[in-house]
Amino acid sequence: MKFSCEKAQLLSAITVTAKVASAKSAVPALEGLLLEAGDDTLRVSGYDLKTGIRTEIPAEVREPGKIVLNAKLLGEIIRKLPDDIVSVSLGENHLATITCGQSKSDITGLPAADYPDLPTVEAEHTFSLPQNTLKSMIAETIFAVSDNESQPIHTGSLFEIEGETLTIISVDGFRLALRREQLEKAKLTDCSFVVPGSALNEVEKIASDTEDLVTLSLGTKHILFSLGDTIVISRRLEGSFLNYKQVIPQNNKINLLVDKRALTDSVERVSIFINEKLKSPVRCVFGDGKIQLFTATVQGQGYDECPMAGDGKNLEIGFNNKYLLDALKVAPASAVSVSLGTSVSPCVIGPSDAADTSFTYLVLPVRLKAGE
Repeated sequence: MKFSCEKAQLLSAITVTAKVASAKSAVPALEGLLLEAGDDTLRVSGYDLKTGIRTEIPAEVREPGKIVLNAKLLGEIIRKLPDDIVSVSLGENHLATITCGQSKSDITGLPAADYPDLPTVEAEHTFSLPQNTLKSMIAETIFAVSDNESQPIHTGSLFEIEGETLTIISVDGFRLALRREQLEKAKLTDCSFVVPGSALNEVEKIASDTEDLVTLSLGTKHILFSLGDTIVISRRLEGSFLNYKQVIPQNNKINLLVDKRALTDSVERVSIFINEKLKSPVRCVFGDGKIQLFTATVQGQGYDECPMAGDGKNLEIGFNNKYLLDALKVAPASAVSVSLGTSVSPCVIGPSDAADTSFTYLVLPVRLKAGE
């Protein structure tokens, strides 16, 4: 195998695929990246048996071939090279020689036959949408994915297709995040599937802020995301996802409007005294035209007010400051509605226009104790 390519392009391919290479594995090949040179193209693959990423870059290939090279070591070598053309040649005993300018490194690899094949996805359903749309939908829901492995199904996000509408939902037992988009002119078949949060994190990073399309191909056990010259293949999570439609309150009697930035700033100001060691809820009193916010820990006390439209009937509710901030920061609107029921029922944050269903964030309250 002999090929040469631009350092920047090679480093980008390694960076993208190394995210799913195992740091330590009983299968040594999984700690590496599979490099395949042929037809003026270099293909780089990373795989951890759960998620696989493969990308292609242009290369001048003088001798086609394949090799597995340690992902961490390869990345460090390429990163420190000068910005020039990188040449890679494979010698005996799987020894790869990397040269660039006056720099030369030899790295021992593994035979390509040791590398597991990425899953083949025989698509039952396929649809496309702009990369920037999918990127924003993931970014605005991924924070609510659970990290509790006792309920594996909730460590991913539910994708639900109904007609021309795509909805993504994430839940973790304390909050819910929902984003919905109309996919114009899309030919969709109603279906639903759950994608692991770890795979969605990589898709979000790879997706561009452009109208270029990403195609999703749904197989029986895997889902494939095609983004230009890069593909991400992930296993699907199986199980019974939370019936989110039954969880979101529909008849809350208190409906308020508030500037998202103003409320975010108020929560952040009173959160100064809260940290991992000193946890305390943010006590919110929803009055007539304003929200009063209080916090108290052994380090000090915080108080702030945020104007709003509506009368909260002096309803007092406690919230985890992080959960409240996570929802506010990603809500794709400058003004949001805050829907409330009782001091122990979920708070629903949504669009200011009641007819808009593009996003919904649900945050469960924290029971307040005397003196908090």
